[in-house]
Amino acid sequence: MQGPAMSDQGAVANRRMLVSGNWKMNHDHLSAIRTVQALGLMASDDDLRKVEVSIHPPFTSLRSVQTVIESDDMPFKLGAQNCHFEDAGAFTGEVSAAMLAKLHVEYVIVGHSERRVLSGETDEVVRAKLDAVLRHRMRPIVCVGETFDERERGSTADRVEAQVTAAIAGLEEEATARLVFAYEPIWAIGTGLTPSVPEARQACDLIRSVVAGLSGDGASRSIRIQYGGSVNPDNTREMLTATGFDGVLVGGASLDAGSFAAIISAAARAG
Repeated sequence: MQGPAMSDQGAVANRRMLVSGNWKMNHDHLSAIRTVQALGLMASDDDLRKVEVSIHPPFTSLRSVQTVIESDDMPFKLGAQNCHFEDAGAFTGEVSAAMLAKLHVEYVIVGHSERRVLSGETDEVVRAKLDAVLRHRMRPIVCVGETFDERERGSTADRVEAQVTAAIAGLEEEATARLVFAYEPIWAIGTGLTPSVPEARQACDLIRSVVAGLSGDGASRSIRIQYGGSVNPDNTREMLTATGFDGVLVGGASLDAGSFAAIISAAARAG
C-alpha cells in the first residue's frame, strides 16, 4: 500500500537538520513534562530556528508531552517510538498509527534495531508499519543498520541495502521523498562506540544511492538521513559536518535536557 503523495518541492524544503530524541522506556508522564519544559528553557531560539527537533516519549507520556508542547507553543515536533500496521482490531497492547495521528504526532520511528532484534520484527513488518504511518500523514523514521557480526563479516553494505530496499520497493517517489532514514549500527547503540567518519559516510551515501535507484533522484535528494548510535554532544558536530547526514537519532543522551540541548546546539553549528 502506498502512502499519500507529496510534492518533491515540499520535501526538499523540509531538509533542515532533524534531531530526534528517542526516550525508549524511560520517563513517566511527570518526568516527561519536566524534561520537555527544561529543554524549552535550555535550547536557544537561534538553534531551534536552524534545527528541527522531534521528541519521542513512551506511549503513556504522549498526551502529556503533546499538551505541554502545544500549550506553551514550543518549537518541538511530537514523535512516537512505534506503531501497529493495522488501524484498529483485536491487537492487545498495540497502538495504531491512526491513534497517534489524533494526538498530532508528526514522526514515528519504525524498524528500530531493538524492535527488530528483541521483538522479531521482519523487514515485511517494518514496511507495513511504514505504510501505516504514511497513510495517516505522518513521517516515518526508518531505522537500518548492521549487527557486530555482520560488520565483522564485511556485509554491512548488503544488510543496509536489503533493509532500505524492503522499506521502499514499489513506493511512489512522492511518498519516498517524505521519509527519514536513520542509520544506526547496532553494535554502536549504547556502547559508546561509533563508526569512523569514512564508514559513516559510506553508509549515508549507500542509503541515498539505493533510494535513487529505486525511487528516483528527486526522492534521493529529498529524504533526510540521520545517524544513530551512541550520539552525544561531543561527536554530533563531527558526524554531521563530515559525513553528509541530515541529523541524529539520539537515545540515552536525550533523556537529560542539558545534554539534549547541547546536541541540538552542535547540530545547529554543523548545519
